[in-house]
Amino acid sequence: MDTLTRQQHRTGDGRTAASERRIGRTGAHGTTRRRAAVTAVAIAMAAPLTLGAAGDAGAAAGQRIVFARYTAATPTEDLYAISPSGGTPVPLTHTAAVSDVMPSWSPDGKRVAFVRYGSGGAIDGIWTMKTTGGDLKAVPGTKGASDPAWSPDGKRIAYAKPVGTQREIYVADIDGTPATRLTHTAADDVHPTWSPDGKYLAFSRADASGTSRLIRIQLSTLAQKAITAPASHDGTPDWSRSNHIVFSRVDSTDFAHLYVVRPDGTALHRITAARANDKYPSWSPDGRLLVFTRGGTDDADPEHLYRVRADGTALTQLTKTDSHDLEADWRP
Repeated sequence: MDTLTRQQHRTGDGRTAASERRIGRTGAHGTTRRRAAVTAVAIAMAAPLTLGAAGDAGAAAGQRIVFARYTAATPTEDLYAISPSGGTPVPLTHTAAVSDVMPSWSPDGKRVAFVRYGSGGAIDGIWTMKTTGGDLKAVPGTKGASDPAWSPDGKRIAYAKPVGTQREIYVADIDGTPATRLTHTAADDVHPTWSPDGKYLAFSRADASGTSRLIRIQLSTLAQKAITAPASHDGTPDWSRSNHIVFSRVDSTDFAHLYVVRPDGTALHRITAARANDKYPSWSPDGRLLVFTRGGTDDADPEHLYRVRADGTALTQLTKTDSHDLEADWRP
């Protein structure tokens, strides 16, 4: 699974370790992808590339999936938008010294939250922007944070943030205050996703053995319940409006596949079964389709976006360039 490396790194199945302050990528078999370091040129002056009239027209015509992309030639990530039917992705950000990753749509589809960071830490944390890539706003108090997830009512944002050597789940208003810590464990808690009614979060919890499982937490009481079994390798959950949770699991095949489960842990079933690594799933608004990343054992192996029905049929490849396309989120 892919790995966020900041003051720590994150694999999709939840395993963590201390690391240098940059983003790296780790395959399902644990191979760390080394990329060129981000240069520290004019970080404070970096600005997004906003779409022109043609780009706006394309977005309005159905550019409804946002994702992060990097290539061997351009090792800093930028955000792109693409139609659910495929086509040419439209760039939303483009900064030589800043990486933009982990996008999350607002529920009204008017803004995107994402993680922005640069070498040396001059820029680091969660930001929001318009869907055309402009009007950037930093979310205060989110230095070192990852995995932003917008609440269904559009008023709050959940994220993972370092506490010592592990990360915990926080929730804050969209202006960053007040930030409330929800989890207090020795485990590593990452990638929160909201229930449709906004009363619960699901997230991935990794223990010291390197295994990870999905956990559900009730925001009003902070009561927690395991969704998937111990000794699993489960990560990157996404909760649908129809009340199902899709996630990526490294199963007995030693590949990462997509699974679906109910929030109470019942009706677990596998969606994909190829000899490939499938990760970062995101539901379509109607809960009938999924977009996800397939591929990527190292930098020589591209990662592409795919669309599939929730029953595993009608698999369609959306991106085809020699790139790494990650962390897609489907516009509500």
